[in-house]
Amino acid sequence: MTKEKLNHLFYTMTHPLDGYYEIRHRDKGSIAIAMVILLLTSIVFCIDKRYTSFTVNDADVRNVKSLLYIGSMILLFFLFCVGNWSVTCLTNGEGRMKDIIIATGYGLLPIPLLFIPGTIISHFLATDEKVFYTLFITIGVAWAAFMVVCGNMTMHNYTVTQEIVTLILTVVAMIIMLFIMLLFYSIFSQIVGFIKSIYTEIIYRL
Repeated sequence: MTKEKLNHLFYTMTHPLDGYYEIRHRDKGSIAIAMVILLLTSIVFCIDKRYTSFTVNDADVRNVKSLLYIGSMILLFFLFCVGNWSVTCLTNGEGRMKDIIIATGYGLLPIPLLFIPGTIISHFLATDEKVFYTLFITIGVAWAAFMVVCGNMTMHNYTVTQEIVTLILTVVAMIIMLFIMLLFYSIFSQIVGFIKSIYTEIIYRL
């Protein structure tokens, strides 16, 4: 995690196409930085749900489970990366798994940068002024989405049309993987429950 790569991270925010090109062809990206951004983004999402003012926050903060939010963000991140890699392997994408992780991780940076001030200013807004908070959140998410699309398109050397199709197929792949994971979890839970019931029956009979 060198100073040069940290500087390139912020360059990529303002010049996504050039920045991602440098990452892909001149190795100016860092998986470590991408993972830090992912963790920071997950924590900031949690903070936003727990600590924004009640004037803009519809969630019941008593029911916000921090680890669930953080775990869900990390799971979705890797589902996207694996799904995108599997799809692009079949559609002649040039990006490696490393490139996809870096591009997606770097693309999340606008979220913590804008969610944090949004959370802070929410405590100084009246109910009819929450549009300012919404503006911060909307810009953060839109900017992040734009960066992820630019990064993905640059890493795989796709046209805009190819990128749109690939993203749709990536979402489909994510759904399929999530379904398989839930299916395995359900089967595993049933097996564990069956073993527990047998064990309980044996203990009572003894």
